Parts: sequence; C-alpha cells; structure tokens
Amino acid sequence: MIRILLIVAALFLLSIGFAWMADLPGTVSVSWNGYVWEQTPVVAAIVAGVLLVVFLLAVWVIRVVLKSPQIASRFFQRRRKDKGYTALSHGLIALGTGNAKLARRYALDADRLLSEEPAAKLLLAQTAQLAGKDSEARERFEAMLDDPATKALGLHGLFVEAERHKEPLAARHYAEEAVKTQPGLEWAGKAVLGYQAVAHNWDEALKSLERNYASKMLDKKTYRRQRAVILTALAQDLEDGNPDRAYALAKEAHGLALDLVPAAVTASRLATRRGDIRKASKVLEATWRLAPHPDLAETYAHVRTGDSAVDRLKRVKSLSAQRANTSEGAVAIARAALEAREFDEARAQLKKVLQSESTRSAFLLMAEVEDAETGDKGRIRDWLARAVRAPQDKAWVADGIVSADWQAVSPVTGRIDAFQWVTPSTLDDESGDVLEDSMFDAPVLPPVSAPAQEAEPEVQSAPVAKADAEPAAKAETDVATADVEPAQEKEAAPAAPEPLETQKKVTVSSVKEGYEGTTEDVKYAPPLHDLPDKDDVVAAGKPEPKTEGIGSKPPETGAAPEVPAEKADQKPAEPAHGEGAGANGASKDDDKPITFALSRMPDDPGTDEDDGEQEKKSNRPRFFN
Repeated sequence: MIRILLIVAALFLLSIGFAWMADLPGTVSVSWNGYVWEQTPVVAAIVAGVLLVVFLLAVWVIRVVLKSPQIASRFFQRRRKDKGYTALSHGLIALGTGNAKLARRYALDADRLLSEEPAAKLLLAQTAQLAGKDSEARERFEAMLDDPATKALGLHGLFVEAERHKEPLAARHYAEEAVKTQPGLEWAGKAVLGYQAVAHNWDEALKSLERNYASKMLDKKTYRRQRAVILTALAQDLEDGNPDRAYALAKEAHGLALDLVPAAVTASRLATRRGDIRKASKVLEATWRLAPHPDLAETYAHVRTGDSAVDRLKRVKSLSAQRANTSEGAVAIARAALEAREFDEARAQLKKVLQSESTRSAFLLMAEVEDAETGDKGRIRDWLARAVRAPQDKAWVADGIVSADWQAVSPVTGRIDAFQWVTPSTLDDESGDVLEDSMFDAPVLPPVSAPAQEAEPEVQSAPVAKADAEPAAKAETDVATADVEPAQEKEAAPAAPEPLETQKKVTVSSVKEGYEGTTEDVKYAPPLHDLPDKDDVVAAGKPEPKTEGIGSKPPETGAAPEVPAEKADQKPAEPAHGEGAGANGASKDDDKPITFALSRMPDDPGTDEDDGEQEKKSNRPRFFN
C-alpha cells in the first residue's frame, strides 16, 4: 500500500513539473554548423529524455554482444546444476526408500553434475553403506576429511562405521576428533561421555558432562541426574582408597538426586565409618520416603555397629513407618524379625506381602521362618514350591540386562543412568498361588507322652516274610523286625493307640534302657513286645496270617505282621542269628537304636496323588504307613 502511494506521489510531482515547464516563456535554441534548432522548454526536455533512453539501449546491446560467451556459459552451468540437484533429490528419495541401486545411479549422476557438492559425496557414501560396500564407504568418508567443510561429516560417517563393526576404540577416536573439530556436535559429545563412562574414566566423564551442558546439549534436570550418577560411581571406586573424597562426592550426589538409592547407601555407609550415625540415618530416611528399597533398609539396620538383633528390628520398624504400607518395608521387618527370633512378627509381615504382591523372595523368607521356628520339612517344601511359581523379584534392569548390583552406565549402549529398579519382564508372567490365612499359622505341636517303661527286654532280630502287595506279584522279601523277649513274665499292657494325627514315633535306644518317646509325628507303631517270637514262626511251618489292623496284636500261632507294598523298596536288615550272634541269640548291634523308615517325612503334606493312594490302601491291613 505504501509503495502504491509513493508511485502516485511521484506521478503527481512529474505532472506538476511538466505543467510548470509548459508555462515557462521563451525558447531553447541549439545552433550547430549553421543549423539552428529552437523549441520550447517542454519539447526540449522530452527530446533529451528520448535520446538518453536510446543511448542506454545502445550501451546494453553492446555489452550483451561483448559478454555473450560468458552469458552462454552461465546458462549451461545453471542448467547442469539444475539437473544435478534434481538427481540429488531423487537419489535421497531412493535412499530413504531403501532402493540401493536406484539411489546409487542418481548419486553418480549428482556427483558428475555437481562435482563440488558435499551432499552428492555424502549420498554416494551412504548408498555404499546401504549396498553393503563398507570399504568403499570408508574410503569416501575418509576423502571428506581433507576438506574442512566436510571433515565433521566424514568423522560422523567413520564413527557410524566403527560402531557397526563393533570397534569401540576407533569409534571413540572419531568422536573425540569430532568434538575437537566442532564442539557443538551433540552426537559427538554424548558418544565421548558414554565411552568414558563405560571405561570408568569418571573424572574425564565429569568434564565431558560439563562441556555438554555448556553447549546446551541437555537440560538442567538431566544434567543434575547424570552428574549425581557419575559422582556416585566415582565415590564407590574411591570408597576404599580415599574415603574422605568419596564421602564428599557421595554427599554431593545425594543432594543432586535424593531418590538415587546407590548414592544414599554409599553416603550412609561412609558416614557410618566416620562415626556420624545421625547423618547416615538422615540420608537413608530422606531417600526411603521417595524410593523404598531393600538396600536402604539393610544399611539402616546396620547403621550402628554392635547393635543386637532386637535393636536392629526396632530400627527397621522406625524406618518402615516413615512410608507405611510398602512391601519393601514389610519384607525388611520380617527379615529383621527372623534374625531376632520374633517369628510371629515375621509371619505377620510376610502375610501382608504375600497376600498383596507375592514375590519369590517373600516365599523363600517364609520357608526360612518355618525352618527356624518349627523345622517342619513338609511346610518348608511347600513354601519353596510356591517360590518357584511366584513372580520374579525386582532387580536392576537396563537394555535387557538384569543385574543384582546397580551400575552407573549400561554395558550395552553406554547410556548413563540406564539401570532402573523394576520387575524383569518375562514371557509368562504368573500371578502366583492363592494363599489362605491358615497357611501362615505356625503348626501346633502335640504334647509328648513317653510309653511305659519296661524291664530290660532282650532284643533279637528275625526275618519276617513280607506279604504280597498285589495278588499277582507273588514276590517275597525278608525284612528285619525286632523280636523282644521280656525279662519278666509280668509286663505292662500297652496303652490304646491315639488318633493318627497325634501318635508318636517309638524307638529303642538301648536294650537295657527300654523305650523312649520322641517328638516326631508319625503314625502308630505297635510295641516291640507284641511281635511274635522267631521260634514260634518257624515251628508253625505255615504262612503267616495278616494282621487285623493298626497296632493289633498278632494271633497266638506266631504269624508275622504284614508289611505294606510301599516298604518293598527298603533295604532288609541283617538277621541277628548266625555269625556274630551272641550267646543269647542277640546281635552285636543290640546297643544301636532301632528306627522305622517311613515312605516320606512325617511333616510332609504330600501331594494329591499321595492322598489318592492312601484312600486306595485304607481298606488293606498295614503295619506302618
């Protein structure tokens, strides 16, 4: 709009000027060689303007004629360049689509038409990479190093080639050269920092991090986090050699990232070594409120050396209370309670964990509680079996690597602060078993009642014919059965058998000491004095009848009790009579305790198949089961 106004104003002034010249009196006279030309001022101005235009036109024509070769050359160059850029554009499109042959053809045309164009050289090198011609690609990238304009481009290409062929030393060299050539390159700065971190050159990594932050390659939050990670790693390396500097570095790292668990653990451990218990506790408490972790609880429990297990339990409870209702806190309390022999507290805490988010470590800890409190092998195996099916515990995971310990940099990609405390992903995530409240109750042991003492029985072993487990088997095996000859005619009558769940195992520890009771829960076994005498069995000369039931006395004919089929695999004992027998027919091993082998441990709950097998055998007479 302003331009239009200016043009209108110029025309207005020009018209005013012509009107003014028309009103001027007089004439303009030009005389040359006897010829006189007289005109009014207006006509004279118009003629002068026309002559000026003609002169300028003539000058232009003369210049065009004189510069026609240059003009023609410029025209052809412009046309060649247009074709070259067109080929370059098509080549880039073909390269992006993955058509290596078409991209190479356009790249050759672009390089021929645009001989000094860096983009054409880059297209040729990248098409060689796409076609798998690595040697050609490296040669073309190395050729770019001679030109300062393309040196950074060539270094980046060589860096990519080195990483593709897994040559970290060469890749690090090219990245460092790129940083020197052009300090603001983001890929070069991050690559140098990553390689220095992988090599544990933490001091150099700190300098590179400062340089990257000054070049605005990363924001302030990322800079603080990465600096805290590097300082923590450096403090861990210096913890044994230079604890004072390590403590200063760990404190700085904790201040930069309060939720960084390794920084808090390292700072607290070093503060404990310095005797600053209060500072060590405050560091752990601040991090626990943001990110509960088992390492924090373990370090907090031992922050004061020399504490008893009960003191450690109190300390862990106070830490867990600062962020309540966390599985990490419950597990930490349960572990401390187990060390303090507070089994009820351990069971209560593990019950919370296993009914909310069950993990393998919680099931294993529950098995430890069972082992320490009751020693019930069946319940222990049950907890261990559930631990196998339980979801995995949390661990430090980075780029597919699962590590038990935290690391500052990923060993795969060289990325700083890559490890995260998460649950490793599995192909088959299981939710675990359904747990009932009764499973967490400690088993109640029945009272121990010892059988009546008897007067010094004499023990001798005699072979007993084993009953057939199946009618079609017809196989006989001798088993060792103790035969007791009472020293006195009058014996105490055996007590009536208790229910199977509360009866006790009876062993003979010594012939002279009689019977002793133990606290192991087994099914009822008949007293040894009820077993038939060997001479009676031999004198009968006929098959031994089966026993009528559990704990019943054999008939007067001296028939031996039946041994169930599941005992067939047990190794029979050596007969007492024969070589090595004493004068009274007693074995040399009379003083050794006689034990009765069972098909499984007394506290083993067994499996569903075992329960079904027991139902099938319930109608068969049995001696031990």
